Amino acid sequence: MADGKEQTRAARAEMGDDIVLPFTVDALDIRGRIAHLGSVVDTSVRQHDLPEPVARLLAEMLALTALLGTTLKFQGKLIAQAQTDGPVRLLVADFAAPGSMRGLARFDEDQVRALMERGEATSENLLGSGQLVFTLDQGPHMRRYQGVAQLQGSLQRAAEEYFATSEQIPTRVRLAAGTLTDEKGEHWRAGAMMIQHMPPPAGDAATDEEREKKREADADNWATAEALFDTLEDQELLDPSISPERLAYRLFHEYGVRAFEPVKVEWDCRCSREMLLEVLRRFSPEERARMVEEDGKIRATCEFCATTYEFTPEELNAGTA
Repeated sequence: MADGKEQTRAARAEMGDDIVLPFTVDALDIRGRIAHLGSVVDTSVRQHDLPEPVARLLAEMLALTALLGTTLKFQGKLIAQAQTDGPVRLLVADFAAPGSMRGLARFDEDQVRALMERGEATSENLLGSGQLVFTLDQGPHMRRYQGVAQLQGSLQRAAEEYFATSEQIPTRVRLAAGTLTDEKGEHWRAGAMMIQHMPPPAGDAATDEEREKKREADADNWATAEALFDTLEDQELLDPSISPERLAYRLFHEYGVRAFEPVKVEWDCRCSREMLLEVLRRFSPEERARMVEEDGKIRATCEFCATTYEFTPEELNAGTA
């Protein structure tokens, strides 16, 4: 790529689902990532039999979190939460490196159904106003990092605002979610793409004139990248026949694309009976007593996978003073 205009090789047409592809376009000083999610999204949505517009939002949240979570360079976790005053009160996507994902949604079913009946179940009406919160957990011996962006009806815009204000990196994000019907039935899918402008640092010896020329070149490069990014359509992110690498080349082939090895992601709840037992033991004896049902058992259900675990009062009391 001596002149920044040549492809390094032909794009691979098939790469599979549930992957995130990193890439760069050096001639435009941008880096990017493309997520293609199939079973990860379908499993998360179908765990809770969500209404279509809520399922779409959760799928978008998972795709966004996959883009960001696969950048982790350590065995940590990224938890993304949309907390709102709308009918969909909470969206959570939990990513554990190197590629384990799960998600959940909490919503007012009556309000969502009413919006659906009126044909008004848009993202803006479902989410309302709130915050998009990213929590980075680097393990028990490290402090948690938390970033917050204002949320006004769009996960996409909130993510762009987060990078513009918290990271101060020009960023564009595109999220898409929907269903695909094939011979095996209907399946949920999601796709996402992100590009960021990463200009190289100016040399210490640069003159004012050289720095101004560089600023103009940076602005031109980013304007070009945004214009190409804006040609992206939702269907291109959702179509399983268009691999992420092929899509990156389709958008930026005139400027040379370097695609790197994709990162595989998978749905994995990570809950366990032992984990929930430890959680229940943290409640006071009085609170645990109120949890006992008529048959003498205590039941706890994982919010992510809807698995219900049964315990006896004796089990809970055995691990407490």
